[in-house]
Amino acid sequence: MIKPGWNIDLICGAILAVLIAGMAVVSHFWTPYDYNEMLSRERFLPPQKAHLMGTDNFGRDVFSRIMAGCKYTILTALSTVALSAAAGSSLGLISGYAGGIADEIVMRLMDALSSFPGILLALVMVSLMDSSRFTLVCALFVLFLPSYVRIMRSGMLQYKTRDFVLAARVMGSSPLRIIFVQILPNLAPSLLSATVIGLSNAILAEATMSYLGLGIPPPIPSWGRMLSESQNFLFAAPWCAIGPGFMIMITVISFHFLGEGIRRRYC
Repeated sequence: MIKPGWNIDLICGAILAVLIAGMAVVSHFWTPYDYNEMLSRERFLPPQKAHLMGTDNFGRDVFSRIMAGCKYTILTALSTVALSAAAGSSLGLISGYAGGIADEIVMRLMDALSSFPGILLALVMVSLMDSSRFTLVCALFVLFLPSYVRIMRSGMLQYKTRDFVLAARVMGSSPLRIIFVQILPNLAPSLLSATVIGLSNAILAEATMSYLGLGIPPPIPSWGRMLSESQNFLFAAPWCAIGPGFMIMITVISFHFLGEGIRRRYC
């Protein structure tokens, strides 16, 4: 049900998310400088007109690296959430509709996955596979899958005994048609809200992995790795850490606000 009026969470989240998405799109075509260009004579320059956020220990423009990192961070988060939401929703809906032993097996597997710490899971996957964006997406996919399974299974249990579902069964509709045509549209607002909030969680998880050296490999810029690299000269050149730290914070907040706003308005 759509609730009347607009809430401040939805408005602020939408505005910030559009600005961040715009930065990611623009960075694909243009950045003020080459984000990997090293200029030894311009090391540790403070923020100024030529370099809005200063330069780092290699003389690279921090603002250009933040713009480029935005693109890779958003793409990684979108890939993770899209895969997790698609697989988790399908599995949760089918599991909840089937019930019985199949439902028990699926939920116990999800409990087992949830019991593994995310960092430990990433360490295992990186040790078994090479360190790449694909490995990172796979690790985060496994990490976020149980939450979508539980959300959609819970929704299925609420709707599968409703009158319109029983009527569809009487009319001879197949289980897949009942699940994906009759029930799924009713759960779309909850799924959308969980997906948007999942983006904020995926961005924070990607930054954490990159900070620990398990994320996007260099020379591709990553906000988390930029924070890790700048901690050695945090007091001498604080702008190297303030820029990526602020972007992580504002991006996570924007998608969290947007998801909460969608939940309050449509759920």
